[in-house]
Amino acid sequence: MRNIEMLVPGAGQADIAGLVELDADELALYVAEPAHPWWRRRPCAHALAERVPERHVANLISRVCDPDDVAEVRIALLDLLAGRAELLPWLKHEDRQHERSYGMPEAILKTRGMLGDRSAARGLASLAASPWPRWRGVGEAGLDALVTRYGVEVVLADLGDKRPEDRAFHVRMRHRAGADVTDALADPDRGVAYLAQSLLSDPKRIRGHLDEALTVEAKLWSAYALHRLTGDADETRLIYDTLGRPRIEIAGLDDELRSAILHEYASGCERQSDPRWRIEALCTEPPIRPDQDEQLRRATAVLTEAGLAPMPPVSCGEHNQQGGGTYHVIEFGESELFISTLGRFATGADTDLTARQSLESAGFRWIDETTGAIRVHGLCVYYFGKREPVTIDTLLFYWQD
Repeated sequence: MRNIEMLVPGAGQADIAGLVELDADELALYVAEPAHPWWRRRPCAHALAERVPERHVANLISRVCDPDDVAEVRIALLDLLAGRAELLPWLKHEDRQHERSYGMPEAILKTRGMLGDRSAARGLASLAASPWPRWRGVGEAGLDALVTRYGVEVVLADLGDKRPEDRAFHVRMRHRAGADVTDALADPDRGVAYLAQSLLSDPKRIRGHLDEALTVEAKLWSAYALHRLTGDADETRLIYDTLGRPRIEIAGLDDELRSAILHEYASGCERQSDPRWRIEALCTEPPIRPDQDEQLRRATAVLTEAGLAPMPPVSCGEHNQQGGGTYHVIEFGESELFISTLGRFATGADTDLTARQSLESAGFRWIDETTGAIRVHGLCVYYFGKREPVTIDTLLFYWQD
């Protein structure tokens, strides 16, 4: 007969279908014993879905409440025991505000929602508006449970509409009910407006809203949603021209820099980004990207001619031993030069004058500290956990692990 060790031979290798066939008592006893590997206990908890033996509930709850147990197991048990009302006092206790294990605060909020705790609604709405899909799903599940229990109007009233995340919930509920949400394209929070455009599915209704929209941003969101549905670049450009081709002007960001950054980042920028960046990217031609191999050969050649003895170029991912990005690194002596993949851009320490002059003589454009420090407002880019506008040097020479 197969046992738990055979069905979960290693971390991430669980045979859930096989575990489901095991006796529920065996699984519950295994999960409740913290000496067993957590990566075996968690799939065992999943395999207990809808068949938890009543006599083991207290022991399993004790595992949930033990801050020294592994968070992944505690979270799996919270999902498993989400219908147990006896958990609610522990879930609502002020000590839960000090939970720091990864994922536990979110799992606690979700379970409170599952148990009908309306005081969790605000926290769940914040989760549901998270840019992280995992937390967004957790928040939406908790809110959906509250809606199922009390009805949507009760939850809407609990939340109100002052916070952007509360208005986002209003938009989702209206859309779910089949109502028109085009008015939310004018929401002062761009995250809410982005959500509204993502839910639109009727090109005819969107075209009608273009005339009704009260703000330029609402019209741009309409154009963005329309392009998403039709892919008609000519129609998008016509709307853009009619609106006067609005764009964000940034001192020091000339057309060469702007085009390189715009067409690298605007199509995948974060939801809080100004829609002017998105539409400009759809309505302008991207720059011709350099031949990276040729560019690196040229850079290495002129640095060699200058007597700097450069090392062979490596990608930023290889240089940092993980991740990737938009530049290569050339080392010489104790110095480093960055060569962008987005254009003829190069940078390094401003004291490396010989390197700078050599690269400029070969057609490269040196990005000095003043230019590199310019922040590209309105274009929110993910960078090490943050989603906000960053500087020119970060965008041209971007690395993410």
